[in-house]
Amino acid sequence: MTVSGIDRLHSQLSKLEGMFPGYLTEIVEGSIVMNPVRAFHGRTIQRLWAIVEDQLPQGWAVVSDVAFPFDDANEFCPDLAVIPAEAEAENLSAYPFDLIEFVAEVVSPESIRRDYEIKAQWYASRGIANYLVLDPLKGHAVTMWNPGPDGYRGRDTLPYGPDLTVDSPLGKLTIPTAHLPVDPKARPQA
Repeated sequence: MTVSGIDRLHSQLSKLEGMFPGYLTEIVEGSIVMNPVRAFHGRTIQRLWAIVEDQLPQGWAVVSDVAFPFDDANEFCPDLAVIPAEAEAENLSAYPFDLIEFVAEVVSPESIRRDYEIKAQWYASRGIANYLVLDPLKGHAVTMWNPGPDGYRGRDTLPYGPDLTVDSPLGKLTIPTAHLPVDPKARPQA
């Protein structure tokens, strides 16, 4: 795809988002994907934003639902990403993926495969040190680290309840999970 083709596609995505409020739009594996945003999804992002932002060293900022083009067929809008504050201050709708130092996604029924598989592969292959998946459908968090070309080499799944500590290049980030929203239809984890 040419630069003008990418610009046209991004322009079309921006128009779609305006036409369908309450939906998140991304390009995944060459397809335009729209997901409805649910209350638990939004509350989880809001809580995580406050938790992470309070622990960031100076010079870093949190962004949410802005585009990060990875290639012509994949333009992700992470639920939460930490990038340099200087870049965030530019107030753009899209940023280069190589600015991401920490990334998190909140699972919805429509995003299970994308969040656990597709995005994990892309984030790892681009060297993003830590990837956190919060899953209100299962009531657990998955933390991934040690990125490589074939995915993350480290992965832990922890039920919501105890604090989760992510040892990141930004320092230790402690995420209290006890009060994160859980879908009432969630399956209890053993």
